[in-house]
Amino acid sequence: MKSLKELEIPGVFEIEMFHAGDKRGMFVKPYHKATLDEHGLVSQFEESFYSTNKRGVIRGMHFQRPPQDHAKIVYCTSGKLLDVILDIRLGSPTYGKCVTVELSGDNYKAAYLPIGVAHGFCVLEDNTTMVYLTSTMHSPSCDDGLRFDSFGFDWPIKDGTHSERDLAFDLLDNFNTPFTFGK
Repeated sequence: MKSLKELEIPGVFEIEMFHAGDKRGMFVKPYHKATLDEHGLVSQFEESFYSTNKRGVIRGMHFQRPPQDHAKIVYCTSGKLLDVILDIRLGSPTYGKCVTVELSGDNYKAAYLPIGVAHGFCVLEDNTTMVYLTSTMHSPSCDDGLRFDSFGFDWPIKDGTHSERDLAFDLLDNFNTPFTFGK
């Protein structure tokens, strides 16, 4: 990791990944345990997966409830998307607020998401691949989310493609959060 910059939501970081290129192509390092440790962030990850996406897809807003709640690092290896991170931690000074990070295969950025934020994204180019590192394994019984359109964010694509599951999530106003800021 080249650098970490904390965003307006406490504990959410934009990461500039170490990258080096020459006539052969690029070398990119998306994860460096010691850098995360230096900043007091979760640095052990138990699972990695990725999604491939078409332009116009909106995924989210996803999170896992305790006891399988997790921190994440997310980044793109190809394409481009707008990553959206929503604070859902009771007592947080930014509860209900969101920040965005543009992630692409060309900008060598990642986002670090602490426990207690919901995550989603809007795909801006076809063939966009999003990679996830999570600090706990996926648990279907703890998997949850909030409606993408329930917290006042102005999505750049108005007629996005959504899953039925994502459309059935609760609205933020009806949500009883299991997360507490600072714990």
